[in-house]
Amino acid sequence: MPFSRVCPFCNVLSTITKSDIQSASDFFYRDFADDTIYGLQTHVITCPSPECNKAEVFVQKWDTNNGEIIPKTFINFECLIRRWELEPEANVKVFPNYVPESILQDYKEAKLIVNISPKASATISRRCLQTMIRDFWAIKDKKSLHHEIEAIKDKIDTNMYDAIMALKSIGNIGAHPEKDINIIVDVEPGEAEELVWLIETLIEDWYMVRHDRENRISKIKSINTEKQLERKIDPYSTN
Repeated sequence: MPFSRVCPFCNVLSTITKSDIQSASDFFYRDFADDTIYGLQTHVITCPSPECNKAEVFVQKWDTNNGEIIPKTFINFECLIRRWELEPEANVKVFPNYVPESILQDYKEAKLIVNISPKASATISRRCLQTMIRDFWAIKDKKSLHHEIEAIKDKIDTNMYDAIMALKSIGNIGAHPEKDINIIVDVEPGEAEELVWLIETLIEDWYMVRHDRENRISKIKSINTEKQLERKIDPYSTN
């Protein structure tokens, strides 16, 4: 059944049909004492956009759920145990090269270790956030990330401000030990994934939206210059 999907390579939303998907399955017992049959299923989804046409590759491990050998879909089924992203790695989004390289590197690292070390991932997301605030908003000479976020409070909406503050606080769990060393506060993989999602959203909302806006403004100015030259009028005339 066709479904909508944002390509992890080109970030374009498109409709995926049966012809865009290739799959292969294999089965195994974990050990002789376990009568559950486990399955490994490899999927390749090719982006239908002619400008991209790149293939996402991932593997899923699942159990047969009492005899259901092949799940009807590889999306959102209850017997899924684990999923491995092969290409691109960890489903890392490919962002334009006008986003600073230091931000892209931190984002990729935070994404790659979400399941391996969620606490470390949250810490790197925190660092990535701080770099973005300093670069995009030109914030300097503040005592801490908290003060840097406060400095942009009137430039972003309330919900985003709260989310950014939350990312900072969760990232602090990995960056700083608790006062009582016997207290252990963990960050779960799903929680770290949400923080990485926020970083992706900020890259899109800040850098990509600004770049698109500047390109469109430049295009409008160019159009105006061309039209006024056709009329033999100063394009910046006050008339």
